[in-house]
Amino acid sequence: MTSLVLLALYCVGARALSLVEEMKTQELFLSSLGLPERAPSGSRQTRRPVPSALWRMFRRSENPQARESEPCTVSEYGVRGNIIRYVQDQGRLVSGWSSSCQLCLEKQLFFNMSVLQPVELLSLAQLEIKFHWKQVLQGHRAISVSLYKVVRATLRGTDPHANRRLLLVQSVQLQLESSTIAMDLTSLAESWRKPGHNYGLVLELLPLGAKLEELVPFYPGNLLPLEPTLSLPTIQASLVAVSLNPHQCRSRQRRSAVHLPVTPSNVCKARRLYIDFKDVGWQDWIIAPQGYMANYCHGECPFPLSESLNGTNHAILQTLVHSLDPQGTPQPSCVPIHLSPISMLYYDNNDNVVLRHYQDMVVNECGCR
Repeated sequence: MTSLVLLALYCVGARALSLVEEMKTQELFLSSLGLPERAPSGSRQTRRPVPSALWRMFRRSENPQARESEPCTVSEYGVRGNIIRYVQDQGRLVSGWSSSCQLCLEKQLFFNMSVLQPVELLSLAQLEIKFHWKQVLQGHRAISVSLYKVVRATLRGTDPHANRRLLLVQSVQLQLESSTIAMDLTSLAESWRKPGHNYGLVLELLPLGAKLEELVPFYPGNLLPLEPTLSLPTIQASLVAVSLNPHQCRSRQRRSAVHLPVTPSNVCKARRLYIDFKDVGWQDWIIAPQGYMANYCHGECPFPLSESLNGTNHAILQTLVHSLDPQGTPQPSCVPIHLSPISMLYYDNNDNVVLRHYQDMVVNECGCR
């Protein structure tokens, strides 16, 4: 049963469903969306903001030509995929300036890759780190950024660098506006999907040319440190994970529909059905769209079948036999023969922002089968 049918059944018949039936229907639809359960409710003001890049991709996906010409392809990154997640960092800042490097600032990075379903094929995992500086250390306009992979858990009292492998060293110019670093971590993120393999990353920042007394001045005769002259940067890290669910991605050829100006109301055709996510209480975690025109097929397939009813040879013969034996042979069914996709922008159960493309969600054309 497709996502469209499940949602339509729920929206049309919600009032007639018992509480148990309603919960089962919601579970089925959420499962088809790749959500194991309903995303937790929360105020939009308290959730993380939607990255501007995801907004651009969502608006582009609303263009029908873009959806048809490049199905299951994320052109912005040049990879196959129908799910784009901004997996947020769950790491912590390591007590200000590092003890192992007195001039360094350390930040742990951790990305939970279990949000991907086992069926999903990871196409790209790109680390994006943004630094926001409130002020710039006078005389020092660059900072060295080192990124380490943690290969095993660090025991207390041991050298933390012994359990790290260097991935990147880069110099970043300090600016009053934000600075960004991007790095491809696809192979590493793939290994993180295995249980017990994800120990995260460590980000190490070192102001180039700075002296310890410039960063951590002391009161005369006192060992209590003051605030560093260089304000601690605000570090925002995300892992952009693009994946492909092959079960929800099938190549389709565009069809040229034949539309007649007037058709009888009881004849098979597409009827209007608008799905409003507010009606099912999902407006707090589905960001966009607020709803969509799903439509449905309804009507008879009478003999003789006209060209507008898009009947197969089998359906034409079946209508003939039905006209001769209406009790023994049913009419052909009025079913969707051409559907189009939609894109949804939402928060998942871990408060990650996800852009996902779903095929076969909008009925464009009906026929007798």
